[in-house]
Amino acid sequence: MSISRHFEIVYLLLHKKNVTAAELAEYFEVSTRTIYRDVDTLSAAGIPIYSSRGKGGGISLVDGYVLNTSLLSEQEQEHILMSIQSLTAVQIPDLYGVLGKLSRLFKKETKSWIEVDFSPWGSEEGQRELFSRFREAITSNRIIVFRYYNSSGQQSERRIEPTELLFKNKAWYVTGHCLHSDAYRVFKISRMKDIVTTDQSFEPREPVPFSEAEESMGANLVSVTLRISAEGAYRVYDEFAESMITHNADGSFIIKGDFPAGNWLESYLLSFGKLLEEVGPESLRERLLSNIDEIKDKLNRPS
Repeated sequence: MSISRHFEIVYLLLHKKNVTAAELAEYFEVSTRTIYRDVDTLSAAGIPIYSSRGKGGGISLVDGYVLNTSLLSEQEQEHILMSIQSLTAVQIPDLYGVLGKLSRLFKKETKSWIEVDFSPWGSEEGQRELFSRFREAITSNRIIVFRYYNSSGQQSERRIEPTELLFKNKAWYVTGHCLHSDAYRVFKISRMKDIVTTDQSFEPREPVPFSEAEESMGANLVSVTLRISAEGAYRVYDEFAESMITHNADGSFIIKGDFPAGNWLESYLLSFGKLLEEVGPESLRERLLSNIDEIKDKLNRPS
């Protein structure tokens, strides 16, 4: 991550005074060309950094330069440290090293106050590494390919130019331009399988407001009304927004909201089992009953 590297270059120069580009390139495992680009970026940002050639040359900071931490209030310094701690959820490499150096720079002791893991319980390590893989593909403009299962259970092969990671409604998504449909699309990460980052690069397109993606997703929604028994309170409060919930006098709940149409919706509602007391519209109720009959038939077949 270049921001992390830029900070660490300044940190090293504050302590070592003069370092060659080759030494920095070896330390960060990048090319010397990348290091010189970093120097240009830092210089443009107002950091008095320069490079000199010849014997004893290298990259240095102007004598007497001090990173003025007094420009940040005590509260601002605390906010920076807490923000970096919260970023551990997306597994940015060497983040703890940056956190330690900032802590020493601010002369503050950091306490581990947050642990965030967006992966499901029991996830394999490969699932937890997806953040790093997606971040690398997005920042380096690399096309990714994968198999995708939509809400109707249909499988397709996809190639996309990834734009960003999105966390919405308790799930992670990847947004980007889908080369299969030649349009901006949103893909739920849990439905993406056999994900591969290719060596094929792409030119970033004009950013698309997420509101447009929401409109396209909303085109396939169905208005649903549910009645869930009082014993289902834990599911109701876990899975539905407060604005969707009406609490009845007998302890049961009425849920009203828009849900994605397709096989996913029927399977989701069936997961409530005996907690589900009423379903509307009637067409959805009939499909659920048909699914239940099919399940009964399969379970009654001789082994």
